[in-house]
Parts: sequence; C-alpha cells; structure tokens
Amino acid sequence: MKFGYFTLSDNHYTNNTRTPNALVMDIVDEALYAETLGYNSAWLGEHHFNSLGILSCPDIALAYIAARTKHIRLAPAVTVLPIHHPIRVAEQWATLDLLSGGRVDFATGRGYDRGEYLPFKAPFDDNTTAFAEGLDVLNRLWSSDQPISHHGKYYDFDNVAITPQPVQRPIPIGIASFSRPTIELAGRYGFGLVIAAFAATITLGGVAQAVGYYQEACAKNGKKPGRMVSSYFIHFADTPEEERAARERQLRYSRECGGAVSPGTRDTAPKSYDYYHDFKDKMRSAGPEKLDSRAVLLGKSPQIIDTLKTMEALGFDEIILYFNVGLKPHSQVKDEMARFMAEVAPSFAGAYT
Repeated sequence: MKFGYFTLSDNHYTNNTRTPNALVMDIVDEALYAETLGYNSAWLGEHHFNSLGILSCPDIALAYIAARTKHIRLAPAVTVLPIHHPIRVAEQWATLDLLSGGRVDFATGRGYDRGEYLPFKAPFDDNTTAFAEGLDVLNRLWSSDQPISHHGKYYDFDNVAITPQPVQRPIPIGIASFSRPTIELAGRYGFGLVIAAFAATITLGGVAQAVGYYQEACAKNGKKPGRMVSSYFIHFADTPEEERAARERQLRYSRECGGAVSPGTRDTAPKSYDYYHDFKDKMRSAGPEKLDSRAVLLGKSPQIIDTLKTMEALGFDEIILYFNVGLKPHSQVKDEMARFMAEVAPSFAGAYT
C-alpha cells in the first residue's frame, strides 16, 4: 500500500489571518517536500470562490510541482468535471501527463456546492447527467486513436482529437464517490474508486461497505476493479494535551469549514444530494467522541498503523493523508509528514516510491 499527500486547501475559518496566497505557497512547498520524503503522490483539491478551499487551479499548481520533481504522481482531488468542458479538461491533463513523463492520476467528481456552479452557468440541478456525459467524452478522448464525435445533452461536437496526446493511454481515472450511485458509475466503466474514510462511514455505512458496493458494481458490469484510494485526516498526538488540541482542530474543520458549503436546502437541492444533508448535519454536530479511527488517524504511530492495516486488508492501493487540516501550522505539517514516513510507512510493503 502506498501513501500520498492530500489537501483540500481549507481556509474558511472565522478570525483567520492566513491569506489564500500564503496557503497556496505552503501547499506547493509541502507537495515538493513529499517527493523528498518518498511519498507516492500529491493530491490537490479544486475549490472556487473561497468556499471550502482556496486552490482553484490544481492543474497549474501540479505543473509547477511536476517541473521540480521526478517521481511523485500528480492528482487533482478532484476536478469538478461539470463546471468545465471535457474537451478542455482532456487537453490540460494530457499536456501535464506529457510534461511530467506520464505521472498523472486523474480524479474527478461532480462536487456538492451550488455556489461553485452558478458563476460558470453549469447545470447543478442536473449534474449527475452532465457528469456521466463528460466522463464518457473524457475517457474516449484519452483512449481513441481517431478523432471522436459526440452528440449528447450537454456536449455536441464532431471529429475532435486532442493534442498533445497523453503518455498514458488512457490516463488513469478515479471517481470520487460519496454515494452509492457514483460508486456504481465507477463500476460501470471499471474506473478507480476514490473515497474519504470519514464520509464513507457517514453516507455509506463504512469503508468496507463502500468496497463491497464497488466490487459488486464492477462484477455486474464485467469490469476489473481499478485502484482503490481513500483519504484520511491525520494528527500525531503523544500526550493528552496534544490529543485534545488535535481533536479541537478537527472539530473546527467540521463545524466552520467542512460543513460550510451546501447544495441547497433539502427541499431545493437535487434528489441526488439527499445523502449530503445527513452528512453535513452530522459533521456540524460531531463531538470529540465521534473522532474515532473511522474518521481520523489520531494518536501515536502504533495506533495509526493498526487502522491502516485494516485499510490494507480491505484492498486499498493507496491512502492519501490530509495533514494540513484545520489551520495546522506549516512547520507542524512538515514535521508530521516526515514522522509518518519514518515511523508508519515502514510497516507497509511498497510504501516508498
């Protein structure tokens, strides 16, 4: 099992003096540090208008990182496909795949924030259809040796081939899945599965259930399962005082940042977001007792190893680690990144690039 660096660039906090520009530079520095430590990948979230996060262009940030690294794989976490034209997405990430020597791991989802859709005039209320259609276009553009044509509800074109072509044919695709229909979409194509451990616990009943749904969907469609990736919040804590501080940091994320954005009210949001309202309510009302190993890696190295061994046994190929959550200082993030690779990663075969 491999390990990656992951961030959603959360900065939506009250009385926060950290500027978005400063956080972007910290993130780039952390991703470059991840390469020196031997992490497999860097996953940078896409968010717009300082909603949950502040990094709007993970493709550009990862291109900067690609030019300064040799091994680390490069992934958006995730591209919100319906707010972009899939032809343009195919061109951008194929270009990065070429420039990086085939290091892109593409991940995509439909997002959950109506506010990110509206300025782009993207179809939030029908984004399930738009997402599936864009995904099909994207995969065909990266796979086909000939120009393709497409005539759908949201995209309509003839005889398009992208240049440059990606080094990987096709670029690996992972689907961010917070609900069973999205897991089934990943299984329909045999794309990889990308989940968040804490979200799977709330919306799907647990990580094991998410894996079961995915394997079932792949089998139903005659597809070989792709790579399975899960994100995990992580905080090292050696003393009761450090544990209390870490729990408070995580709870602040849930109440002020992670639960701040919304697809709308339960009455006004698309039916496909019914699951999200329960998810958001539970995040906002979470107490310290809810921050167990199903939601967060918190404690000393042996505790963290035990939880990750469970994920390894479920067949996960990679765990991407969210160190810089909840206004955690940049220096502390780097210290914990180094500690993980020194104390936790050696317990897992294949952990180092």
